[in-house]
Amino acid sequence: MKHTLIAAAVLAAAAAAHAEPATYGIDPNHTFVSFEVRHLGMSTIRARFDKKEGTIQLDRAAKTGRAEFTIDMTSVNSGVPRFDGHLKSDDLFKTGAFPTAKFVADKFVFNGDQLTEVTGNLTLLDKTHPVTFKATNFACIEHPMLKREACGGDFEATIQRSQWGINYGLPAVAPDNVRVLIQIEAIKQ
Repeated sequence: MKHTLIAAAVLAAAAAAHAEPATYGIDPNHTFVSFEVRHLGMSTIRARFDKKEGTIQLDRAAKTGRAEFTIDMTSVNSGVPRFDGHLKSDDLFKTGAFPTAKFVADKFVFNGDQLTEVTGNLTLLDKTHPVTFKATNFACIEHPMLKREACGGDFEATIQRSQWGINYGLPAVAPDNVRVLIQIEAIKQ
């Protein structure tokens, strides 16, 4: 009997170690994509994108993952409609020609069991460049209301907007460096 229990425990541990990646759907009500940039050297201006969607595949045992995240650039919201219009214009995001941006990540870095960064490619204005988002917080839990596993965290990166051809007002109005913040929650499918 003792050997049977030990064998069962070893098989269960082996199965968990070789588990398939789990797929998580992004919860748009608890996921926020925002950016901030200095304005005229005086203050920091911020805006967010209200519409986003995507999925994440995560295999915590193998310490691997993949994410695909699409942002509706026309949903930019600074709280100031006139500024939102300028952000959507050909000076900046050119949303008439490029209504979406996409981030596809295939490199997940862990420190022990803790996810510390996600690296992938950001496509914006039809240009693609690598971006690494550092995790400042990350956890997976049993969601108390949905009764399913949920993972989420806070991620940030600093990008140079000129890489994507967003050169308006450089450097007098706003510098090249833009801080991008993602607060994300995703539900296991």
